[in-house]
Amino acid sequence: MGVLTGSYQHSIDEKGRLFIPAKLREELGYTFYLTMGIDACLCIYSQESWDRFTAKVAELPTAQVRAMRTFFANASKCELDSQGRILIPQKLRKYAQLEKDVVINGALSRVEIWNAERWNEMEDLSSENLLSAMETLGL
Repeated sequence: MGVLTGSYQHSIDEKGRLFIPAKLREELGYTFYLTMGIDACLCIYSQESWDRFTAKVAELPTAQVRAMRTFFANASKCELDSQGRILIPQKLRKYAQLEKDVVINGALSRVEIWNAERWNEMEDLSSENLLSAMETLGL
């Protein structure tokens, strides 16, 4: 699997379906997993990324895995329909405050789905922010 990048704006239809951009579909494959993300977004993991992630979690002691109950309980295996869409369960739409307009971002090994308004409020395109992030990561 390659690196997932790019930012796309789309809308969720009245049935809760969301079109996944072709470039991201190529990297994700036909079957992938949708679940809760950090900062009240949703995340999509390819089968390969999901398998790596779950293998790491499976190695943890049961007491630590308990913290991930909600994450796994709300995970959904997705398959694209003939028009390149997935159905986002109501519970996950509520969690991420997804009603109509969304931003779909490639985020290295996963895809993030954001409420467009929240993403626009939080996105910081300043060079100072980028420099700070790079310094924090030691780059």
